[in-house]
Amino acid sequence: MAKKVTLSVIKADVGSYPGHVVVPPELLDECEKHLEAAQKKKIINDFYVAHCGDDINLIMTHYRGVDSSEIHKLAWDSFKAATVVAKKMKLYGAGQDLLKDAFAGNVKGLGPGVAEMEFVERPAESIIVFAADKTDPGAFSLPFYRAFADPFCTPGLTIDPKMHPGFTFEVHDIVENKKIMLNTPEETYDLTALVGSTGHYLIKRIYRRIDNEISAVLSTDKLALIAGQYVGKDDPCAAARVQAGFPSVGEMIEPFAFPHLVSGWMRGSHRGPLMPVSELDARNSRLDGPSRVISLGFNISDGNLVGPQDLFADIAYDYTRKQAQEIADYMRRHGPFEPHRLGEEDMEYTNLPKILEKFKHRFENIK
Repeated sequence: MAKKVTLSVIKADVGSYPGHVVVPPELLDECEKHLEAAQKKKIINDFYVAHCGDDINLIMTHYRGVDSSEIHKLAWDSFKAATVVAKKMKLYGAGQDLLKDAFAGNVKGLGPGVAEMEFVERPAESIIVFAADKTDPGAFSLPFYRAFADPFCTPGLTIDPKMHPGFTFEVHDIVENKKIMLNTPEETYDLTALVGSTGHYLIKRIYRRIDNEISAVLSTDKLALIAGQYVGKDDPCAAARVQAGFPSVGEMIEPFAFPHLVSGWMRGSHRGPLMPVSELDARNSRLDGPSRVISLGFNISDGNLVGPQDLFADIAYDYTRKQAQEIADYMRRHGPFEPHRLGEEDMEYTNLPKILEKFKHRFENIK
């Protein structure tokens, strides 16, 4: 039986400058040192340290399976070491995503976002890693739905015999901590009814129905639900296998040509467009935004990463970026009013409850 390789993408915000703009190279270097040492010890096969805005994304290949305590501890120790550097540099938000002091075998529930999948390498194993900043995991719901279930986006759903039977979506109810498996195309309406609620029902994994092959995985970690208060937005990461029975590279990134509205932006409390940018341009400055997303394309060969190719660096996305700027202007004119500011139900972990508490005795019954 062929050996399965594991792709692990683990991200965290442990410091940036100035404010929440970008990770300095010193923190990336510290993480690279830890991963290089782990590579020499054969804990991991290969790695790439990426950044999107103020988040560090550790992209690793290994043969230890998903949820490996050793891999998760490596990521945790890397982030902790980078936090030490961040504190010495007096960076903003040093260690902000590390919500607990001690590692307990897995980073889930400790703050970092995780997207991992295990598979047997194909003769040509192409993957895309996505990372976003100043938004939450629901930002990936629309584009991943479209890439794997919308033939207007992905022609392969109609003409590729391996894709034609559809895909199974594993959807997580992150409020009630439950999950459900939904099949497309026949349960498409049910799927969209759920994942359209981008703060409640999130796509976690996608499987190809013809053979149950893992196709994509997304982080679904919500920091506010872990910490009980607003501690920064959740800045998701994701990975998708592409080509040869999966969406092509072009089909997988096509949904991001529409800069759809996502939650996040300034203080994690506003809606704005998701702007696809190169890794170099993943620096959020205009009112700490607008929200950014990067896509890095790799091939995996015998557990080694070939790449990356910075896919959104393409000039074909210039028009999308211009649209995003126009949408940002429009949304900003609403100021503190909805729909730019999130609804009250999404402001639970901000200052709004304290304001309501302050004035609770001044509210009177309407006669």
